[in-house]
Amino acid sequence: MNDTITNDTQHEQGQDSDARSGTIHVDASEEEDLVIDWNGPDDPENPKNWEFSKRWRATVIVSLFTFISPVSSSMVSPAMEQVAQDLGISSSVELAMTVSVFVLAYGELAFFLGPLSEIYGRSKVIQFSNVFFFVWNLGCGFAQTKTQLIIFRFFAGLGGSTPLAVGAGVLADMWRAEERGKAIAVYSLAPLMGPVIGPVAGAWIAEKSTWRWVFYSTCIFDVFVQCLGLVFLRESFAPVLLERKAEKIRKSKDPEKGQRNVRTVFDKAGTRSWQQIFATALVRPFALFVREPIVQIVALYMAFIYGVFYLYLTTMPTIFREVYHQNTGIAGLHYIALGLGVSLASQTNARYMDRVYKYLKERNGGVGEPEFRVPSMVPGSIVFPIGLLLTGWCAQKGVHWIATDIGIAFVGAGMILNFQSMQTYVVDTFTLYAASGLAAVSCLRSLAGFGFPLFATSMYDKLGYGKGDTILAVVAIVLGCPAPFLFWKYGKAVRMKSRYTKKPTS
Repeated sequence: MNDTITNDTQHEQGQDSDARSGTIHVDASEEEDLVIDWNGPDDPENPKNWEFSKRWRATVIVSLFTFISPVSSSMVSPAMEQVAQDLGISSSVELAMTVSVFVLAYGELAFFLGPLSEIYGRSKVIQFSNVFFFVWNLGCGFAQTKTQLIIFRFFAGLGGSTPLAVGAGVLADMWRAEERGKAIAVYSLAPLMGPVIGPVAGAWIAEKSTWRWVFYSTCIFDVFVQCLGLVFLRESFAPVLLERKAEKIRKSKDPEKGQRNVRTVFDKAGTRSWQQIFATALVRPFALFVREPIVQIVALYMAFIYGVFYLYLTTMPTIFREVYHQNTGIAGLHYIALGLGVSLASQTNARYMDRVYKYLKERNGGVGEPEFRVPSMVPGSIVFPIGLLLTGWCAQKGVHWIATDIGIAFVGAGMILNFQSMQTYVVDTFTLYAASGLAAVSCLRSLAGFGFPLFATSMYDKLGYGKGDTILAVVAIVLGCPAPFLFWKYGKAVRMKSRYTKKPTS
């Protein structure tokens, strides 16, 4: 086993571990710390050097964890009439809150989950939180009052927030920048496809059975995902893996021969205590959100997109029941249009995101930049407001439902293109601190996902679908259309001033 010493500074600045040159000789002096690093650039224990199939298995498992939580967040939406009757909910705001309170919980733990994953490891935090989610989600199926249901939904959301906050960090651990696009395309598809598939299944479950089986069925699927995670999901966070390696060396040392302090290449100090790590890592998401203009801009635009997404999830059943006079099961099928837009755009983007990145990297002298993820935002920022306008005015005028579905598909396509581009940009920018970066972004996003559905009913009642969606489209144009050009022109200059960002590497 080779033990190495390398420059701590580059790791403090968040540089990608695969940018290091490999093994460096250890000074024989007793006063020097014994610093543990990977055994060269091709060390098979480094998650970036795992077998291709192993990395993809882990990617799929994390994506499934990320999928099941959003399924649960929206699956009950088509069954809300049953829920209102059974639990005596008369207020439209309370009814919307029953759905969106799950999403509110996403933002509550985001700032803590990243630090926890940096102490105990990504895999442990994801799987423990999933068990927590299972318990409260099952409790929702047994709720007897609206208060119980809202509280149980909130706690289920807390458990379900972990894969969204930590999952992309797992991908940053395993995939190099030029490989990362496809993996994140699959991962980022899950939180948007989950709320699409959930209501389709939930509509038929509610029509053929009872709303309680919406929760029972998601629990059954969650057990299946948990079993896959226990078998296939391994720890991937480099500092935790190297700390385990260092701990083995500490235990194997002979105390009679004297003690040299053993630490990992990621440790600035000579000791690694959980208090020190947690104190540092806990502050990082707040610092990123407060100090980093890149994070603030991404958070604002992603919050708007996510808010519109959940606004659509809660209002689509009403559109097709009231405007097109369809029953609950048939109305739920229109979520497929949203799913088609999301999946087709996602798969197209997955094919070309890494190709565009490699092409731009070659033109840049072999140096990769996070800004090379921005091109995907251009079509996304155009398609998104077009979809909003098409959906709103087709529903307002009672045009054939297929036209409304086309608009919904455009909305889904615009969402996923922007979502994937921005999420990959954040991961590429804060590689080692990807979990903290995404936690900083996700807090505002979750608040929007909670808040938008609460005013949706009132807005559409007063303005109608046409004017209501026109307002959303105007905001989307103002926020979205300049964003790709601003990131492309000024992103690097802003990014280079940060102590947390990944600096350009060949």
